[in-house]
Amino acid sequence: MKFGVVVFPGSNCDEDMVYVLQHIMKKETVKLWHKNTSLEGCTHIVLPGGFSYGDYLRSGAIARFSPIMQSVVEHAAKGGFVFGVCNGFQILCEAGLLPGALLHNDSRKFICKNVFIKAENNSTQITSKVPSGKALKIPIAHGEGKYFADDATLKTLEDNGQILFRYCDEHGKITGESNPNGALHNIAGVCNAGKNVFGMMPHPERAADKELFNEDGRWLFESILN
Repeated sequence: MKFGVVVFPGSNCDEDMVYVLQHIMKKETVKLWHKNTSLEGCTHIVLPGGFSYGDYLRSGAIARFSPIMQSVVEHAAKGGFVFGVCNGFQILCEAGLLPGALLHNDSRKFICKNVFIKAENNSTQITSKVPSGKALKIPIAHGEGKYFADDATLKTLEDNGQILFRYCDEHGKITGESNPNGALHNIAGVCNAGKNVFGMMPHPERAADKELFNEDGRWLFESILN
């Protein structure tokens, strides 16, 4: 198991992700520069948060054309593990590896705060160790995090168990008030039909170290290693 964290111009959460994978989870981890095409033998590819290409046009719209993305697409097509967080989620949607899109928050403001999410499906590679029904406190930091998809796509996601997380309150109740950005159906993360490509807006890597007094995000990394 070898992790590769892709670095785009404007990525700013790559070091956080590398720290968790390498120093907390004790796994071999390398950075992959976006202009390269080699995945350097990595079995698990992670697209971190940030503001790739300054979020010009749309968040992730330019990054999806970076040379390394063709290799990421090929890796995913072979069943390889791909995980995008925040801007990484946006890039995966723009690349067509995940369904739907991330729109501007309803407030039209950048939101940076702790929120609560609950795993909708505990049978995936990133949720298998998450306690069923537990509300995880995970921070968000985005201006375009409103998940959107048409009705047919939403039904497919529901029917196929592709919804990973929903925003909820601290007790695990899914409410309108607990939805920070207006995401349809309170969706905070989804996966593809093959359940090997995953994306979410909240940042689990920012809640995986006891020094931060919050290790709720570690459940996801434990799931990946499970």
